[in-house]
Order: sequence, then structure tokens, then C-alpha cells
Amino acid sequence: MARSESRNIGITLEAPKEACNDLNCPFHGTLSIRGRQFTGTVASAKMDKTAVIEFGRLFFLKKYERYEKRRTKLKVHNPDCINAKEGDVVKIAESRPLSKTKSFAIVQKLGAEKGFKEKMQARESAKIEAKKEEITKKEETERADTRS
Repeated sequence: MARSESRNIGITLEAPKEACNDLNCPFHGTLSIRGRQFTGTVASAKMDKTAVIEFGRLFFLKKYERYEKRRTKLKVHNPDCINAKEGDVVKIAESRPLSKTKSFAIVQKLGAEKGFKEKMQARESAKIEAKKEEITKKEETERADTRS
């Protein structure tokens, strides 16, 4: 039985205005927040009470003495009172493991990322083009095999 009033989660944040009956909500349920905190963009919110958060980081390559961009994707709990959608910039905090892959919860919605839809469409079109190239290479090798 979740509480309707919000509670102090140990981080100075604004509590959501909406109430929820989620036991795994940091504000209205019993989920305690501890450990690491990240800020990222919601890449997918198609699952029930779960979102995929994506954020960029720089990885140092010792051999070339340079940095490369890498992306990290995390599955996080998306409480009903916050209800983040795709393209929203959110703050997440670590909690106890909620499932095999979920150990974070969304604690604050910061706004929407500009150009999110265009970025996702560009990624999808790049995947389609790579698949087309792979198919054409496969067909060319099959034609070469049949000629010899």
C-alpha cells in the first residue's frame, strides 16, 4: 500500500505533482535511492513502467592517446507519477535491483531534447542502408560463385 504524500528521498529534488500507487516509486513507494546518479535521454518507453535511458561518454584509447564517443544504455524504472516519454531528458538514480536488468529509477524529468526525432530517424536509416549494402554484397558473391 503506497502512500499518497511524497517522502524525502535524500536528494534535493522537486517531488512530482502527481501521486501514484507504485511500490517501486522513490517518492510514493518504498524504494530507497543510493549510489550513482546520471542524466540521460529516454530512448524508448515502450515497456510497462520501464524506460531505456541513453547517455554519451568519452572513452580514452591509450594507444592513440585520444578519446572516442561511446553510448551507454540502461533500463530504468519509470514511475507513473513521472511518466517520462521518448525524447525527455531525465535524471536517474541507483537503487536496489528491481529485476535482472533494472537497478535505476527515474527521479526527475528535466525537459525534452531538441532534435531527438531527427537523430533517431537518422540512426534507423543508417541501419537500413547498412543492411541493404550487406544484402548486395551477399548477392554479388553468390553471382561470382555461380559464374566460376
